[in-house]
Amino acid sequence: MNVTQAEFQNMKEEIVKDMIARLMDERNLELQEAFDAVYTSRLFEKLNDPKTGLYFQSSGYVYSYLIDELDEKQ
Repeated sequence: MNVTQAEFQNMKEEIVKDMIARLMDERNLELQEAFDAVYTSRLFEKLNDPKTGLYFQSSGYVYSYLIDELDEKQ
């Protein structure tokens, strides 16, 4: 399925917004910490690549990969 650049951007932003909110809620991170965790992750690099198709996945599915990555770092 082809999506426009704007649609891709909107879908990606919704996932990022949900992941930041969940990190704040579930991991008790401050807003800036949650932003940093998402935007500096390897997962975010993949989410930025439309070829991965991650933007088509649910935010919960993508979030589970973020949690795995964050847990690896600890």
